[in-house]
Formats: sequence, structure tokens, C-alpha cells
Amino acid sequence: MSRSISTRTGDDGTTSLLYGQRVPKNHPQIEAVGSVDEFNAALGLARSTCPDANRKAELERIQLDLVALMGEIACAESDAGRYAASKFTRIGEAELARVDAAVAAIEARKIKSSGWATPGANQHAAALDLARAGARRAERRLVVLPHQGKTVRPLLLQYLNRVSDLLWLMAREAETKS
Repeated sequence: MSRSISTRTGDDGTTSLLYGQRVPKNHPQIEAVGSVDEFNAALGLARSTCPDANRKAELERIQLDLVALMGEIACAESDAGRYAASKFTRIGEAELARVDAAVAAIEARKIKSSGWATPGANQHAAALDLARAGARRAERRLVVLPHQGKTVRPLLLQYLNRVSDLLWLMAREAETKS
């Protein structure tokens, strides 16, 4: 018999950080992780509507990066040393450079950007804009964490900012294919 997803440990309004520390479900780190999770789900929608295999792979790579990001921000500050010594994947300079290269590649194509304030030219462009809005929300949630005593590597904020730029460009490019 398999274990149930319903552990009931959260019935009291708490949940666990990465190494088991219980916190309220509205804790700033949980808010940040939840926002990144929503962003990841929106990227999944964008990926499912994408007609291009290379672009789908690029979106999936970002999703995998977000899993790493969630793990890092779900770690209590008191467990930071344990996390640093772990084998968990982390976003690094290579991931940021990959996103920067993707931004530069789309910008080099000089796509048109009129009408961007009203998403919905087609389903894929709208899904990308939804994901971009999710990226911005996640970014806002991460910015709060240092004020709450949680260290956030600047690279994580840079990554989310650049990914939201990339998604904006991808959406504009998708609109041109309407």
C-alpha cells in the first residue's frame, strides 16, 4: 500500500521548511516558495502550448532551475550551512549566462513589441505573459526575505529578473506568429 499525500501535519496551519522546521503557512519563506511554485506551474502551461521543441526544452530547463531555487529558499537560515554542504543543485553563474544568452538571441531578431500591454494575441503568448507575471511576483516575494532574516543570494534575484525579461521577449516573439 502506498503512502498518502495527505499527511495531515498541515491541518494546524503549519508546514515544513526543507529540513523539517515547522513554520506557519503564511511565513515569508513559504510565501516565496509558493510564488516560485506558481511561476513553475505557469511555465508548465506555457511549455504545453509551445509549438517549438527547442523553446520547450528551454522552458523546461528554467523549470528545473526553479526547483533548485525553491529548495534554496525553503531552507531555514539556521540550516544554511547544512544546505551549503549538501548535494542539492543550485542556480549559478552558468544558469544566469544561459538566460542572458537567450535574451540576446531574441533581441538580435529585433522582434516587434507593440501591443504588449494587452496579452492574448494567441494562447502561447498569453501563457508566456502569465508566466512572466508569476516570475515578477516570485521576485517580489524573494526581495522581502532578507528583511525577515533569511539570506538570499543576489544571483537568485538576478536570475528571476532576467528570466522575466526573457519571458517578456518570448511572448512578444510568439505574438508575431499569430
